[in-house]
Amino acid sequence: MKDRYSRQMLFPPIGNGGQEKISRKHVLIIGAGALGSANAEALVRAGIGQLTIVDRDYVEWSNLQRQQLYTEQDAEKRLPKAIAAKNRLTAINSTVKIAAVIADASVPELEEWAQNVDLIMDATDNFETRMMINDVSQKYHVPWIYGACVGSYGISYTIIPDKTPCLACLLGSVPLGGLTCDTAGIISPAVTMVAAYQMTEGLKILAGDLEALRNRLVSFDLWKNQFSAIKVDPLKKGDCPSCGKMRSYPFLAFENQTKTAVLCGRDTVQIRPPSPVVRDLAALEKVLLNQGGTVHRNPYLLSYDAGSHRMVIFKDGRVLVHGTKDLSEAKSFYHKLLG
Repeated sequence: MKDRYSRQMLFPPIGNGGQEKISRKHVLIIGAGALGSANAEALVRAGIGQLTIVDRDYVEWSNLQRQQLYTEQDAEKRLPKAIAAKNRLTAINSTVKIAAVIADASVPELEEWAQNVDLIMDATDNFETRMMINDVSQKYHVPWIYGACVGSYGISYTIIPDKTPCLACLLGSVPLGGLTCDTAGIISPAVTMVAAYQMTEGLKILAGDLEALRNRLVSFDLWKNQFSAIKVDPLKKGDCPSCGKMRSYPFLAFENQTKTAVLCGRDTVQIRPPSPVVRDLAALEKVLLNQGGTVHRNPYLLSYDAGSHRMVIFKDGRVLVHGTKDLSEAKSFYHKLLG
């Protein structure tokens, strides 16, 4: 085993002691898409002791361009990503204890998982889940590493409870809408770059070298040759409801979560955003016209027909997903298009 990790142990900041610490740690990855699969493979190759991978989706052909753990056979079989990831990761390093969870990460599950891990890696596709991760991180004092990418743009930030600003300090509230990989596309180098930032910060935490943490929010656009590293410590808020002195963890409360319900007698799921929003239907129409489906808009709502599903979006943010009674399937379709 020492030969296996010898090159990593020769790196002075890790060494024998750091490698021993890494081998005893448990990491939770939420999402097994592009960032999730890249981070999972790097962690397994680095000799992490235990890894839990959570994902609600299955492998599709469009994933293969950037999600490095998966094969054509996985896409043909429509294997759940968590299972396909575990199969590949076990073949890479059979000594790592890997748990594959096919589920939508909601509050009860996140609270349960957070009590048994040393680090949470963000590889999700929506800010609602990220804000829940943020509150769980603060509540159970578990560091987590935020990461996101779309197009040629990427961003990453490491959050240490009671030390750094949390994501709620930086954002204030959950951003609703915006670009996603399914609406704006993505190039694989953007994924690789974000995963590199996340994994490096993760190794510092797992090896116990917190002094080496970056302490900056990093963002870049590879295509436009842009890069920035912003010191965000001054943004930490004493009255932040997620990490302040009188914290209440608002994103763990039911009233602040996206509400889903199957409509009685219809093959339809209704989704309500966690907070009021006014949708710009004209701008959304331009985005969805590039997706290959059929779009119809009137002054009150927008309808998008993607074949097996039809989504009707109202100005108040409420959405009807027609063609399914499966809440997870409806939420997956919703987040792919609306973030």
